[in-house]
Amino acid sequence: MATIGTFASTGNGFTGSIKTLNLNVKAKLVRVGNPSDKGPHFRIFAAANVELGAAWQKSPPRAAITSRSSWHDPSFPARSTPP
Repeated sequence: MATIGTFASTGNGFTGSIKTLNLNVKAKLVRVGNPSDKGPHFRIFAAANVELGAAWQKSPPRAAITSRSSWHDPSFPARSTPP
């Protein structure tokens, strides 16, 4: 699996950058205040508050959080959704 982003923890989520062949942006993952059972735990935004997608927390809260994401980018050949 390719790594397309690196992030550091902040008080309300994560900040970092996303780099693909067509995309190179600073981004932030903002924690959803009260997520539903199947809803995302984070919203993914570019620097100008453009929503790029969502992320679901895969493991219990701890120092290293693993997540799965759904990305919406016209440069991707097809919509990418979590397994």
